Amino acid sequence: MEYAVIEKMAQEAGFTHVAPLDPKTLQLKPEVRQMCEVNSCGMYGKRWSCPPGCGSLEECAQRVSRYSRGILVQTVGELEDELDGEGMMDAEHQHKENFLKMNKLLRQDHADVLALGAGCCTLCKTCTYPDAPCRFPDRQISSMEAYGLVVLEACKANNLPYYYGKCTISYTGCFLYND
Repeated sequence: MEYAVIEKMAQEAGFTHVAPLDPKTLQLKPEVRQMCEVNSCGMYGKRWSCPPGCGSLEECAQRVSRYSRGILVQTVGELEDELDGEGMMDAEHQHKENFLKMNKLLRQDHADVLALGAGCCTLCKTCTYPDAPCRFPDRQISSMEAYGLVVLEACKANNLPYYYGKCTISYTGCFLYND
């Protein structure tokens, strides 16, 4: 599928900004994974989509290396002020909705897509980790950070802004695929 078709799909899914992504620009970093281990989000060791459930950094790098193309997607929200927590949560919710919509659309034509979103997977109310296999391994969404990616660096390397000014917040994800 050509990039223009996927870009249009992303815009129709509701993303504010999209850009082509070269998977070769993605650098998986141990220090990002170490930040996961600190568990500031409270999800480390609690979901298949988060470390260590999503695999070692080497396993993640192997998965990423299987893909030749990608697209970065963003949802940018406007905030009333820099402390607008409700606005931040609304933008995150909108991004996750957009992301799930896009994931479903992409998988209609590309069975093998690696979807890396913002935040942990929320497909199931309660994750089966570690007691039983993931209920939806083909739809599971790890975060870019779970894969050791610095989102800002991925955006810079692929010519997509990350910061859109005071009183904005951006949520970024990506989809990796093959032609």
